[in-house]
Order: sequence, then structure tokens, then C-alpha cells
Amino acid sequence: MIYKTVWAFAVFFVLLSCSPKTNQPESQESQNTKQVLLIGTFHYNNPGADVAQTKSFDILSESAQAELEEISEKIKEYKPDQVLVEWPYNEQQELDSLYQLYLADNYFTNDNLSSYYQKSETFQLAFRVAKKAGLPSVKAVDYRNTDFPFDSLMTVTAQQNQTTLQKKFTEGIERFTQEFDEKIESGASLLDMTYYLNTEELRQFSNEFHTQVPLLVGDRDNFVGAYLASEWYRRNLYMWALAQKATQPNDKRIMLLLGSSHVAMIKNFIDKNPDWDTVELEKIMQ
Repeated sequence: MIYKTVWAFAVFFVLLSCSPKTNQPESQESQNTKQVLLIGTFHYNNPGADVAQTKSFDILSESAQAELEEISEKIKEYKPDQVLVEWPYNEQQELDSLYQLYLADNYFTNDNLSSYYQKSETFQLAFRVAKKAGLPSVKAVDYRNTDFPFDSLMTVTAQQNQTTLQKKFTEGIERFTQEFDEKIESGASLLDMTYYLNTEELRQFSNEFHTQVPLLVGDRDNFVGAYLASEWYRRNLYMWALAQKATQPNDKRIMLLLGSSHVAMIKNFIDKNPDWDTVELEKIMQ
């Protein structure tokens, strides 16, 4: 009797999935959808906090500043309702204070304030866009209370003589570092660097490097790789949760400025959410 009931439910759900859906007017669908402008970036101030250590890009150069003006003007035309950035969510008050200094043009004239923030993508792009768009604040959506034991992971691969995995990790880091540095040395523009970081190929590579390859590290009783992957997944999932909570019901266009590896994973979350859509910077710039 139980098996018949289960079978009946299975048939019901199959028929339901095959039933024709009532077509909603396109205007209603778009009205219920929020769109995210995804901008995966490198850290303009290059704090050296990432596993891959790359050369610095001179964001204060005349050419980079001209590009930032061009980019921010295009995003202004996009009319974002919110600008969200990779800043600790529990330090929103500090971010608000810095944004107010920026709006008043007081930060850059105060020699006592750090140039570290001045060179960051938060100041140089997010604040610039928010000011042009007339937004009262920029929202912090980073979550950092996670553990990323990459050194322990590499130690285990060495102890277990997992040379193939060691090679994947080292060559992955070297490949990205070399490509990035070669672009800087060749004089690539800010837009060129940004487009490169947001290619589908690089996003796939980032997600595999962070969440697939680590799973194979260690013997059957060692889960350092799975733990590292789960922590990376958790950080990005929390960031996406914070991003959604930072938006209001009437917000339709959201600019999300994060490190490119975060965007690579969060893009997957957004793609699975029917209430959200994405648009790339390259399309906005056309």
C-alpha cells in the first residue's frame, strides 16, 4: 500500500511538471525580478591577503582615473538602486563614515587618513558610482568569520605524497599570477583587467580550484580539503544572503562589487534564483 502511494505521488509530480504553465505578462515578470550588475575585481590597493600574490596596478594613474570616470558614468546610466561592496558587514558604520567624508571631498585632503582606503576599489569605483547615482550609502556585504587553512591543506598533500594534487594547486596559482602580471606589464587597461577577471573560463577555473580539487586531499579520515571548500562556500553563501538582505523591495538594479573569485561562486547562486537576474559590466559599457 505504501509503495502504491509513493508511486501515485511520483506520477502526480511528473504530470504536474509536464502541465502547460500559465504565461505571465513579460512586464509582470520583469517587475518581480531584481538584476545584479556583477563586477568581479582585483583589489586595487593589493593588500596581499590572497593566496595568489600578483603585481600592483596603479589605480591613481591618469589613464586609470579616466577609465574609472568612464565606467562610473556608464553605471550611473544603468541607474543602480544599491551599491554593495566587499567590506565587513559588521563594520557598516565605519563604511558610512568614510562615504560621508568622500561625499564632502574631505578624505583626500586629510593627510592623516590612510592612502590604503583611497586606493581601494570601494573608494575608487563604488563610492564614485554611488555619489554620481545620488545614493545615500554604500552597503557592506562581506562575511569574514571563516577559516581557510590552505597551508594545512598543502601540508597534507605533501605528507600523503599526493603529487598530482600538489601540482594542480601550485600550477593553478602560478597560471593566474603569471597571466595577471603579464597583463599589467603589457600595460593592460583597467577595463581589460576587469573583463579578463569576469570571463566564464576564469570563473569556472576559480570555482574548481576552490571547491572541487580540495575535496581529494588526504586519506579517507582526513577532511581538510572538504572543510576548506565548505568554508569558502559558506563565506560566499553568507555574502549572498547579506546582499539580498541589503536590498529593499523596490530595488531593481543592484551593483555588486566583489573580488572576482567571490563573484564566480555567487553567480551560481543567483542563476538558481528565479527572482534575480544578472548583467555583466561589458554589456553596460557598450
